[in-house]
This record gives sequence, structure tokens and C-alpha cells, in this order.
Amino acid sequence: MAEALKTVISQSTECPVCLSTFTDPKILSCSHTFCKTCLDNLLECHGNCQIRCPVCRAVTQVPNKDVGKLQVNLALKSLIEDMEGHPQICTNCKSNDKPHSVVYCQDCGNYLCTSCLNTHSQWEGFIDHDVIAMSEISSGKVSVRKYRKCRKHLKEDEGCFCSSCRRFTCFRCVVMEHTGEGHKVIEGAAYEDKHMKGIEELKSKVDKKQSCFQKYIDFIDEQTKSVDNAKKQCTSDINKAYDDAVRHLTEKRERLLREVKETTEGAEKELESMKTTAKKHINQLTTMAEMVTNKIKIPLDMDTLAAHDTLCEELREVFDQKDPDYEQPKKSGIKGKSVNFERNAGVDELGLGKIVNVVERNNVSLPAMSSMNVMVSTPDGRMAVGCSTGGISIFSSDGQLQQTVLKDVNIDGVGFLSDGRCVVMDISHNITLYTPEYKKLNVMFKTLSEEEDWIANLTIDGDDLIYVSYWGACKIKVFQASGGQAVREIPCNGYEPEQITSYHGSLITSSDDTIRLIDKQDVVQHELNKPGSLLYAAVSQWDTILIAKVEHDEGLVSIDEYTNELRHIRNLVNDYKIEKTRIYRCYLQQYRSGEIAFCTSERLYIFRLK
Repeated sequence: MAEALKTVISQSTECPVCLSTFTDPKILSCSHTFCKTCLDNLLECHGNCQIRCPVCRAVTQVPNKDVGKLQVNLALKSLIEDMEGHPQICTNCKSNDKPHSVVYCQDCGNYLCTSCLNTHSQWEGFIDHDVIAMSEISSGKVSVRKYRKCRKHLKEDEGCFCSSCRRFTCFRCVVMEHTGEGHKVIEGAAYEDKHMKGIEELKSKVDKKQSCFQKYIDFIDEQTKSVDNAKKQCTSDINKAYDDAVRHLTEKRERLLREVKETTEGAEKELESMKTTAKKHINQLTTMAEMVTNKIKIPLDMDTLAAHDTLCEELREVFDQKDPDYEQPKKSGIKGKSVNFERNAGVDELGLGKIVNVVERNNVSLPAMSSMNVMVSTPDGRMAVGCSTGGISIFSSDGQLQQTVLKDVNIDGVGFLSDGRCVVMDISHNITLYTPEYKKLNVMFKTLSEEEDWIANLTIDGDDLIYVSYWGACKIKVFQASGGQAVREIPCNGYEPEQITSYHGSLITSSDDTIRLIDKQDVVQHELNKPGSLLYAAVSQWDTILIAKVEHDEGLVSIDEYTNELRHIRNLVNDYKIEKTRIYRCYLQQYRSGEIAFCTSERLYIFRLK
């Protein structure tokens, strides 16, 4: 009776997650106890400051993400220390004064003293039994295969498993409690075999998912290497050119090297971030897999089963996530590899060369000359150019005119809502809503007339709010897509908002030679000024800011990329010759496929970055 009780106590000192005797047991807020190491692993997998109990799934907040600050189960810790301080006695001797055991027989399920071991070794049927020395068990090198005893019938082994109740039970309990309708009882060994097959299948899926993400990381490494090779080649070209020059060219060379670094550094950081995320996913899979794919022990009681069911479910959720998207590292690789060194050929002996991004250029005439009023990207990734003489012309990324709509509407502003509906402002500043098929909807907006302000511009933010800027009145009105009066007004103190663009909760305003990034209460967050030039802004596909600087008198346009704080990143187009126009209205946009579109009143220029 005492030995059976001791076995029950031993079973109660096992962690439901690792199936080993508790080490540094910590209590969750739901009162369930686990090893500190197991809780550390769970916290790492969840990646936040809380743990979901594997048994009951209640959430416990972990102070400062430190499991060590959780309450210690002092009673359980004391019990374990007391058990470890008392050597295991022989369970085979019949006398009351039982000696200490020296081995454990896996097949008999008994601890044996020296005398019983000698007798055991002489029995013919026991010659092939698996006998383990106590020293190996105490050192933790070997785990014993325990025979669980029923808590109601302490002399009975729990040799059956009720799959309906999710618990092991002895034969007597089966007869008494698990024979009715709804109970499905199988042999404990059969359940163990099924459980192990499920674990093996789960482990196989984990291996495949890990392999999938490893291939993704290898692809990122290839992209990183190609970017690095481009950087090295460009750096080598620069160094070779400047090795032939005199000492005073060092300052010029260092500036060019910084430009190479600035151009490639962003792509390298993006690729490294993607690689770190993928590695984190692999670590998460590995940690959770190790917690549930223990081949040595089988979860046996209700809490253990609940914990392992929960962990298996969470592991399935992890490897059911979508496979990595190769387009992002590919884009970053293309962005980083665009750097190239172009050496001057006899034009500037001392300058030697400059950093350029190789581009293919083409330009097309607009259908209605000198009447362009707006350019905006369409929901399907094309470019829409609105004309004051009527119509919206839609161009592909290679400059082909594919469609012309609303030919009878004199366009002054165009935008698209998230559901594809088109918002059009005519030259009288009336706003009209159209379906994605350009059918007029019965929605009215109360705006300023052309007589009240003759220059207006329109943009739409991510919340489908419509912003209309008025140059003469120096203010921006905000409308909802449902129409009616403006819901609020943004004063533009001290400047005229000639063009506006929505940018992640803020607005970019263009006013002749100045670009301002303002919040929606007209607080200027950042400002860029280029005296003597006209500036036009757009948002890039990398969520940076593109700014075109136009020198109309010379007919030159340069396009540069800036951070969200209007700090310069790199030059994309430098002093490109455009046809001079008498109307100083231009627009800048980027195609979803990466091409940059710059539109004057008469022509559409498309720059394709390689």
C-alpha cells in the first residue's frame, strides 16, 4: 500500500509538458504548475509577455517577460526535494526492513536490491529483462518506464485508456465507470502506439515546414549575395578609377562610396530583416516540436493530455501558416542591385564618374495636348491621366494608351476608393462619385466653386476620406465618401497647398519650391525647400517619398528618393531633358510594377529602374 501511494505521489511530481520531475516549479494564475524551463519555452514561442496554460488555456501575464518572477510552488518543491533525499528501497523484498535498491527492471517494473538482483538474474525467464543501474537513473542519463497505478485501486495498473474521457484507467474502473454508452475503451498500449504515430507524423510535417523556411532563407542569402556582389563590383570600379587619379580626388571617391552604401544598405537591411523573421519561425517550430515530440514518455493523466493536446494544436497552427513570399526579397534584391558606376568618358577628367541607377526611358504624347490636370494610379496598377478638355486616359506601364473614360467630363482631380469607386472633381470643383465601371452615382458633395477658388487638388487616404486642397483659400476640406458637407477643415497657415498626397496618416503638400509633410491638424512635421525649382511629390512602392525637381526654363527633371523625414536616400533620375511647356503643372506617381511616371501638361514620361 505504501509503495503504491509513493508511486502515485511520484506521478504527481511530473511536469505535464516535459513529463519529467519538476525542476524549479512555477505556478500560473490558474494554479497549474510547470517547470520554469518549460514556461520559458512557451513564453519564447508566443513572443509576448503572457503565457497560455497548456492544461486549461487560461492566460497568465508574465512580469517584464521574466518567468523567474512567477510564484514558486513551495509545497511541491519541498516534496520533490524530500523524495530526492530518500534513496529508493527495494520493491521486491517481503520483509518490512527493506534495503536500498541498486537497479531497476524495466520489464518487471520493480526496484531490486543486490540480493533480489542475484535471484532475478538466475531466473530463466528474466535473463533478457532490461535492467538499469540506479546511478544512471539518478544522473538523468536514462529514464525509467513507469507502470502507473490506479488512484482508486492502488494495486491495479492503469492498463486501459478511455478515448472518450481522455484518461488512463485500470480494468476495475473500466467495468465500474467506463462501460456505458459514450465510452470507448482501448488497451493502453494501443493508445500509446497511436499517439506515437501521431507524434511522428507531426514531427514529419515540422521537418518539411522547417525545410521550406530554410529554402526561403537560402534564397534570401542568394539575394543578399547578389546585392553584395553588385556593391563590391561597383566599389571595385570606383577604386580602380580613382587609383589612377591624384591624391586630391579622395574626397570625391569617398562621397561616391557613401552613395553606393546608401543605395544598397536599405536592401541589405530589408533582406536581413526577412532572414531574421524566417529564422525566428524555424526556432519557434523547433522549440514547440521539442516540447511535444518526446519519444521516451507518453502523456498519461488528464492535465498532461490537455497540455500536450494544446501544444500539438498550437504547433499545427504554426506550421499551417502560409509559406514564405519570395517576391519581397526579390524586390529588395532588385532594388539593391540597381546600383552601378558610370565612368565619364573625357567629359570631366577629374570627376571620373558618378553613381547612377540604370534606367530605360520612354515617353508618349498625351491625347489632349496642354490639358493635363491630374495623374493617379488606378486600382489595377495602371496610370490614369485626367484632362481639363475632357476624359481620363489610362496608360499601361510601357506607355500604351489602353482606355479613355468619362470623355464628356472636364477633369480637374481624380482618386480611387478602396472598393474601386472613382472620385472625380471637374474644373468647376464639383465632386462626383462613379462605380468601378465609371457609371455615375447619385452622391452630392458641398465644395467651393471655381469662382471661390480657381486651383484645387484632390487625394484619398487609407480610410477612404477625401481631401480637397484650395490654393487661394489656403485650406484643405475633408469629406466622407457618403457625400454632403465637409466633416472638417485643415487650415494651411502661411502657404498655398497646390498639390496634396496622402501618406500614412499624414499629408504631403507641394507649394512651388517647397514640400511639406504635415499631420491632419496642419502641424508641419518636416519640410524640404529647393529655391529656383518646382517640386512634385509621390509615395513610392517602398513607402518612401519620391520628389521630382523640375527646372522649367532649362527643361530638366531630376527624381530623388527620400525618407519619411524628408532625408535624402538616393538619386533615381538626374537632369533628364524634357520638352519645355508653357503650363507649369506636373504630376509624379509610381506604377505598382515599379516604373516611375512623370507627367507634364503635354507628355507622359516613364522611367523603368533595372
